[in-house]
Amino acid sequence: MAGGEKSAAFASLDRGLLDRGLSGVRLVISDDHEGIKAAVAGELPGVDWQRCVVHFMRNVLAHVPTGAMAEVAEDLKAIFKVRREKTARALAEEFVELHGERFGKAVSAFEAGIGSALTYLRYPGSHHARIRTTNVLERLFKEVKRRTKVVGVFPNETSASALATEIVLRSSEEWALKRYLTMDALKAIEKPNPQHSRR
Repeated sequence: MAGGEKSAAFASLDRGLLDRGLSGVRLVISDDHEGIKAAVAGELPGVDWQRCVVHFMRNVLAHVPTGAMAEVAEDLKAIFKVRREKTARALAEEFVELHGERFGKAVSAFEAGIGSALTYLRYPGSHHARIRTTNVLERLFKEVKRRTKVVGVFPNETSASALATEIVLRSSEEWALKRYLTMDALKAIEKPNPQHSRR
């Protein structure tokens, strides 16, 4: 699919969710996918976007030689361990100063994405670990892949879809029994919901 087609597909997905009653969206978390970002901006105006920290770190480290990767990774992780945005931004400046000369491409990737990688710090501290990455979805996809690999060969596409749907529904039922985030913590940072004005 071309870039424009991907953007249109994600926009269609967002519209479909809104048409089926999705509301109250405050934050979208994804990797640095232009189609997703364009769809969020177009269909969910005013909603914050969080770049997945895990994907972001991988993108930065892809430009670091293997021998220096552990050192740079530690400095990156330190930025995302703090709970205050001001502290994280100070550490980000130190990262640029420390590694700018040796790893120019890595630091360029870092500077281009650090702003959106720190969006989660505007939210309650109790939410940080759950909203800074796409790990929950990644685990779900990994489980779908594992279970379909066990089966091996499916008689048709429908049977593969049925198994994947069953896995997702089971996960959905498990999530329904747990409180993923305490919504009361969001009241302290309440802001107008952009969806209410467009529906």
